[in-house]
Amino acid sequence: MDGHDWTEVVGAIGIFTLLVSFPIVIIVQFAKTRRARVAGAREDEYRRLAQTAVQAQESNAHLLAALHNRLGVMETRLETLERVLKDVD
Repeated sequence: MDGHDWTEVVGAIGIFTLLVSFPIVIIVQFAKTRRARVAGAREDEYRRLAQTAVQAQESNAHLLAALHNRLGVMETRLETLERVLKDVD
């Protein structure tokens, strides 16, 4: 083989490498983009779920406060009733 044959071999290897690496880069970038899109959708779903949980916790807190107030009123009434019953005896 003379020097000219080696340049053809090196050129062929270079072109083959370019033709193989270009589609690989495109496929990898497409996969990364798709993965990022799916991760974004998942994060949005988690965010919505977290907001729903916060709303439920706030609702439960309001209900608990209302029950606490009602219990306080009932306790006051029960104390008054006990006082009346002691006075009657």
